[in-house]
Amino acid sequence: MKKGKTLHLQDTIGIIAPASPVDSKKVGKAVEAVEALGYKVKVGESCYRSYGGYLSDTPDNRASELEAMFADPEVDAILCLRGGYGTPHLLDKIDYSIIAAHPKLFIGYSDITALHIAFMQKAGLATVHGPMAAVEIANDFHPISKEYFTRLLTESEPLGELVNPEEEMIECLVPGEATGAVVGGNLSLICTTLGTPYEIDTKGKILFLEDIDEEPYAIDRMLTQLALAGKLSDAAGIVLGTWTDCTVKEGKESFTVKEIIKQIVIPYNKPTILNIQIGHDPCNIPLPLGVRATLVADKGILRIDESITES
Repeated sequence: MKKGKTLHLQDTIGIIAPASPVDSKKVGKAVEAVEALGYKVKVGESCYRSYGGYLSDTPDNRASELEAMFADPEVDAILCLRGGYGTPHLLDKIDYSIIAAHPKLFIGYSDITALHIAFMQKAGLATVHGPMAAVEIANDFHPISKEYFTRLLTESEPLGELVNPEEEMIECLVPGEATGAVVGGNLSLICTTLGTPYEIDTKGKILFLEDIDEEPYAIDRMLTQLALAGKLSDAAGIVLGTWTDCTVKEGKESFTVKEIIKQIVIPYNKPTILNIQIGHDPCNIPLPLGVRATLVADKGILRIDESITES
């Protein structure tokens, strides 16, 4: 896999909004927060725009800006402003040869999952499922997330074991060990890639899944789709993050997300853990994608064995 470089203080981080827009005041706060970490910032025009209410800019403009950030010699890493919706629009518009020719750290999560998958498979780029500028970084950056994020940016060593806050236990659902590159992200976006040229490849890999604001029946539907597509059977191991507000509406009867996971995921007998604090929760530990990791499910351990950067 191609990798971005290890950063140093006063390197430049480009911030883009490849999905939904934010208020201009939040952009300023995000820029200040990234600068407070010790970096210069280059802000893409998409961060100040709105298109159709739920998109930051036209698909063509967002794709062009993304390519320009990768090609820009002044930009050392790229950080997404927020998620929301919109990155699937870009997948057939991006020139992946530009991404491959200028590998850089690329960081984001949620809707950004579609870009993580495409970059890995079309440009051979390892990326980071991690905090975003206008979300975690600008708003009470959790100390554990911040520590891992800082190490990820500035150290050429692998992150090693990803450890939850003490109050959050990682649960083993299926014992065993697995090794492989980590892939995945937001369940909704992963399912969006199925049946397209950008369909996620899970063969021999550790598959990570999380989601937010989806009722249990919707999680059931999407996990069933993944299963029918062979993505669970192909995986070497499965890591399940946080399922924020994935609860049934008041007054309705429903399985819980955990019960659905037990019904759909556990029968594949892949080493599986639940509740690692990665996803739409305050901690949101950064997760390198496309690099080797080891899952020791019996002990609730996910260990990143390969660095996401090159010095």
